[in-house]
Amino acid sequence: MAHDIGPGHCTWLPHVNLLAQKNPLRILSLMDSHLLRQTVRLLMIAFATLLYAIAGCDRRDAGIVGKWRSGDSNAMVWEFAKDGSVLMGSAKGRYSFGDRNRVKIETPLGTSLYQLELADNRMLLTNPTGSKLEFTRMK
Repeated sequence: MAHDIGPGHCTWLPHVNLLAQKNPLRILSLMDSHLLRQTVRLLMIAFATLLYAIAGCDRRDAGIVGKWRSGDSNAMVWEFAKDGSVLMGSAKGRYSFGDRNRVKIETPLGTSLYQLELADNRMLLTNPTGSKLEFTRMK
């Protein structure tokens, strides 16, 4: 026995059978709108996934993550983590990036904004008054 899959017999949506009997062209319109909604949903999910991936792949994060020593071998060590946390000696804080290579560091003592320059194993933080902090990446 062959199955009729024409407009009068639809197994995937029972209410479509009734519509198809009354107006065979209407079923095509319903199927097109269903397909369009599914396509839009898939595109929205793909776009959201792409945005999430882009946000999580900030190249500046990769460059700053790690331990940095300021000045000589007895100087304070700053450690930047992937999760946005920073440890400056024993002081804990959070860092985030702004536009034009700026980094904001927030601690319980206050918030500081710096211009960030990374080159090889050197990091230079310059505050708005022009004062500079120079660091060398620790191995």
